[in-house]
Amino acid sequence: MDDERAQSIGELIRGGGRSFSFEFFPPKDEAGEEQLWRAISALEPARPTFVSVTYGAGGSTRDSTVRLTGRIVRETSMTPMAHLTCVGHTRAELEAILDTYREAGVRHVMALRGDPSEGPRAPWTATPGGLNYATELVELVKERGDFTVGVAAFPEGHPSAESLDHDADVLVAKARAGAEFAVTQMFFRASDYFGLVKRVRDRGVEIPILPGIMPILNLSAIRRQGELIGADVPHDVVARIAAHDGDAAALRAEGIAVAAELCEELLEGGAPGLHFYTLNRSRATLEIFEALQIRM
Repeated sequence: MDDERAQSIGELIRGGGRSFSFEFFPPKDEAGEEQLWRAISALEPARPTFVSVTYGAGGSTRDSTVRLTGRIVRETSMTPMAHLTCVGHTRAELEAILDTYREAGVRHVMALRGDPSEGPRAPWTATPGGLNYATELVELVKERGDFTVGVAAFPEGHPSAESLDHDADVLVAKARAGAEFAVTQMFFRASDYFGLVKRVRDRGVEIPILPGIMPILNLSAIRRQGELIGADVPHDVVARIAAHDGDAAALRAEGIAVAAELCEELLEGGAPGLHFYTLNRSRATLEIFEALQIRM
């Protein structure tokens, strides 16, 4: 993996083949950390293009995010990408965090505006002395060091976006500010993803857009999360999952099948890869890989 680590994530994605990546979040306690490292160990043989580590609202997990990404650099063959948000930080604080990432050997940053503490649908207010837009954070990251920058994309539009076209304009602006690739929020219709890609391409921008995959293992939980971020769970998917209500094993198997079918449609349609939201567990992701007949 040393040669791959010498390349940026953007270069790897554009270099041909398919990108597969996994997302983790900093654990809250020792038991959570043990579970996380079990997942990392189980998924490492898949040779992901990168693994991303999330960043809590208002910097609530800053220290653990930095520590976790640094440990991935030191103890695994994987390339980590650390998240960073504008929420709760001044420009000077963001610069200091970037310096810490660089010192830890982290070269890849997911630059996000972030959501207000009240949730993604709440009105946005910038931190005094901070940044107002993700594009500004992309520019800051590029100015601060030799970082590769990824950004978020929203197949169904960000909850605060005026329209899908406006949302595409925002992604285009982030690409022109220096972002090398984008990762989408979870979604459940391939047409939503391909619609986003078309809107961006129609604007003359070729930034790779990785689809974000979240298998449905708990219908009520995924619907609540979808309502927060503006991701709709289609009626046919709900019907397929709900048909197994009361049978946890069958419901889980159907959720894996639905996710695998979505992945197949995305890859066949030209998606450059898949980004899995693992929830710090490996089993579901590995089962989707098996269903897709992806060699580990």
